[in-house]
Amino acid sequence: MGVDLLNIKGLKEIEHRGPVVMVNLMRFHARSLDGDGSGWDAYLRYSALTVPMIKARGGTLLWTGDAKAVALGERDGNQWDYVALVYYPTVADFIDMMTSSDYENRCDLHRRNGCAEHVIIATAEAYSKFKIG
Repeated sequence: MGVDLLNIKGLKEIEHRGPVVMVNLMRFHARSLDGDGSGWDAYLRYSALTVPMIKARGGTLLWTGDAKAVALGERDGNQWDYVALVYYPTVADFIDMMTSSDYENRCDLHRRNGCAEHVIIATAEAYSKFKIG
């Protein structure tokens, strides 16, 4: 897991379509891999570093919450601990952050220490009641 899993080719295909909301699905380790607290604790360290980076690129955290249960579909493989919706003005802004040396050297280690699994799905708006800006 890590920035090496970033699907640059797939993201480049939607780059011209304007703003995106990244749906983050996370499953945490019981203990952080570095031994410093829980997986959740490591994720909080990650968030403290990345939220300013998101905002510096014109993005914002729209919503976060605990994932409680699979309401429709197969349970196996779909149990998540946490969900976050993150807005970026462009796909290029997301790629810029994820491939920056600051992210790679300061942030990603905390994400890997905290998350047993982290999937990010790029979405393009079809309808929204969220107002950005």
